[in-house]
Amino acid sequence: MAKSRVLTGITTTGTPHLGNYVGAIRPAIEASRNSEIDSFFFLANFHGLIKCQDPKQLHQSSKEIAATWLALGLDTDNSTFYRQSDIPEIAELTWILTCITAKGLMNRSHAYKAAVQANELAGEDSDKAVMMGLFSYPILMAADILIFRGEKIPVGKDQIQHVEMARDIAQKFNHTFQCDIFTLPEAVVGDDVAVLSGLDGRKMSKSYGNTIPLFTTEKKLQKNINKVQTNLLEPGEPKETEGSTVFEIWQAFANEDQIQYMKDQYAQGIAWGQAKKELFALINDEVGGARDRYNELMANPSLIEQELLKGAEKARQHSRALLAEVRKAIGIAAMV
Repeated sequence: MAKSRVLTGITTTGTPHLGNYVGAIRPAIEASRNSEIDSFFFLANFHGLIKCQDPKQLHQSSKEIAATWLALGLDTDNSTFYRQSDIPEIAELTWILTCITAKGLMNRSHAYKAAVQANELAGEDSDKAVMMGLFSYPILMAADILIFRGEKIPVGKDQIQHVEMARDIAQKFNHTFQCDIFTLPEAVVGDDVAVLSGLDGRKMSKSYGNTIPLFTTEKKLQKNINKVQTNLLEPGEPKETEGSTVFEIWQAFANEDQIQYMKDQYAQGIAWGQAKKELFALINDEVGGARDRYNELMANPSLIEQELLKGAEKARQHSRALLAEVRKAIGIAAMV
């Protein structure tokens, strides 16, 4: 039976935090070890350019993200882990798809519409500071998916539209050139995907500045956890687990027995300081070993580069073959 092909991109902006780990990285690491899944994971550094034009920051983020995935045990033999910019076929396919994609479809992109709305509310020209990267983002995402015949595309709810656009573009291409080259991708939104709250109780996000970095030092990890907002209940006063960020994060890292233990501690009025101390120990126990590997990789980036180039070569075996089919279908193949 053919393996199901799953493809996930990681935008190279920011430093990986606990929310990234629980919501996306940990499930992906597990998938990379599943022999029944053909997993493709890539550093979406072309996408990163849309939000970040600081070369040092983009490069540093790429290194941190790659080191994080590798340190946590991504199986690069059973999966394909690569850097988007190392696959030139993606850029070529993006232009080809741009030539058959209606502007009207791009006008409906949520990200573009939000930018236009913000400009209009500010009394500015509707397209002020809107770059073509933002406008054409869905076409690049379509190329990312279609070049590898991605079938299952794990995304957040805000990205469903882009996978649907990739389907529309694939269908348009197949119909226009009377072929069946492109597989129609399907968005997969896990209802059980954990979404962690950050230091201030809102969703943990670099946009809010409320994240807890995944591989900070033990001292800084403890300090960050101590900053998690709690209520004013004193030690000995029973506490509710519902709505508690400390308990929510505990639950994301704990097994069933540990979850029940902390529920009992809340009922008995555990002090917030003690709860945070135990939360630090729980998280540190899970990521501590990987932190050492992460630091080793960050100090020796050639090890990261080696893995990315290995993945790029694996990926290009697929992308070269598909692009050859595309070139033939549209009439720009070699004359022989």
